[in-house]
Amino acid sequence: MNPISVGWDIGGAHVKVAVVENQEIIAVYQEPCPLWQGLDKLELAVKTLLEKISNQPQKHAITMTGELVDLFANRHDGVQQIIQMMTQLLGDSEIEIFCGKLGLLPVSEINETYFDAIASANWLASASFAAKQFEEGLFVDIGSTTTDILLYKNGDVAAQGFSDYERLISQELIYTGIVRTAVMSVTQTVLDNEKQVGIMAEHFATMADVYRLTGELSENHDQTTTADGAEKTIEASARRLSRMLGDDFKIEELARWQAVAHDIRRQQLQRIQKNCALQMSRLGKKPTLIGAGIGRFLIQEIAQNLECRYVDFSTLFKKTSHHNLTFNPADCAPAVAMAFLITDCLNYQGYSPKF
Repeated sequence: MNPISVGWDIGGAHVKVAVVENQEIIAVYQEPCPLWQGLDKLELAVKTLLEKISNQPQKHAITMTGELVDLFANRHDGVQQIIQMMTQLLGDSEIEIFCGKLGLLPVSEINETYFDAIASANWLASASFAAKQFEEGLFVDIGSTTTDILLYKNGDVAAQGFSDYERLISQELIYTGIVRTAVMSVTQTVLDNEKQVGIMAEHFATMADVYRLTGELSENHDQTTTADGAEKTIEASARRLSRMLGDDFKIEELARWQAVAHDIRRQQLQRIQKNCALQMSRLGKKPTLIGAGIGRFLIQEIAQNLECRYVDFSTLFKKTSHHNLTFNPADCAPAVAMAFLITDCLNYQGYSPKF
């Protein structure tokens, strides 16, 4: 019997894991992990997740973005410490590390020469998986913190940049998401009572408050502490948002703050849509948009605005009963891609990655 395959995506704020058996996704989980507070946060998150997955023989594939947090001296230090911690926690299991364009390598072969390729390469795993399903198109993953926008052609990712630095230049990476992103980084002004009002440069509210007020934030995805450490209610979100405008929240004005939230949402969507159109211009025609991440409801709207076909990442799998999973496969696309990448069935639905 083939061992169960486990894909890990070690982020700076969350750890995501996906479990695959016989080409079927049997589990997808996410745990909060404020890694900047210490390696003990990673240890706790991984131990919690290990208790949830099967104790049958397993082989593990790991990708990461957490090396960027300011706990570490630099990215190389972060990659090394994360690998050391994961090796310790996974014990005698077979472990492979995703090295970007180089693919998977056994952890025993990893040394410093691979650290640049390992750092923040999770987007390439999920985008490559998606690219195998269609001849050409655009893969977009909107998460809690960032948005990845990748063009693919002839079944391969046509990325212009590979490091975070390069991808910020190419605008294939945008540091905007639907939970952790500070409102002050999304816009400088909002429409309130038919007036353009400046936004305070204070960490009073996050985009989780915005999407809580628009009714689009799932409790399952809301794992981050609020800006003021207070509760995650609609009224508390409206109170935090009102501070951004130097005002006070009154319950009878809830509709006012919901309208402000919708204007902020509009501006964030416009920025992502603009970058999608920029990448699409390289193709010269309207592509299929594959949407992943907990913010993919925005991608579906962008596809409609740009008159493109929309395909949800979760529909790329043949045998999964999504309603039985704690998280949808599209919520944790890199972890799911890693789990399939390490299986013995690399031609699953035509997937045989070329790096």
